[in-house]
Amino acid sequence: MISDTHIPRGNRRLSKACSTQLSKADLILHAGDLASVAFLAELNSLGPPVNAVHGNADEPALQRALPEHRVVSLGGWRVGIVHDAGAASGREARLISAFPGCAAIVYGHTHVPQIHPQDGVWILNPGSPTERRRAASRAMIELVVTPEKLIPRLIKLE
Repeated sequence: MISDTHIPRGNRRLSKACSTQLSKADLILHAGDLASVAFLAELNSLGPPVNAVHGNADEPALQRALPEHRVVSLGGWRVGIVHDAGAASGREARLISAFPGCAAIVYGHTHVPQIHPQDGVWILNPGSPTERRRAASRAMIELVVTPEKLIPRLIKLE
């Protein structure tokens, strides 16, 4: 899963490591701020199906094409996706309330990765694979799905 790619802007592009990881996935989740319809098409060309939400920096056509939030089923687990989860204070509780019955909730916007279990729900922010801002590195998350549990793993992209 990725978020906040902001492509195209400047010379941003997905790194080879990120593209390789995404093309091996069963499903790509993008938590918004793709930026352009052209990049959504590029993401779709990697092979796996793409489930995305729009972010605040997405062009109008992309905001019309993608929902603000969505819930997907992964191996029987419900996973919520939204771009902007609001202020840091109370964020996890707000997300859990907004996505009842979800085993994991993915959000973006901050560019800062987060993998945090809260009240039995994984709160996940993959950061950004293209623009680290305040984060230590560019990043993405791999989510391994088994019948028994979800296993998130942060992947740092250098």
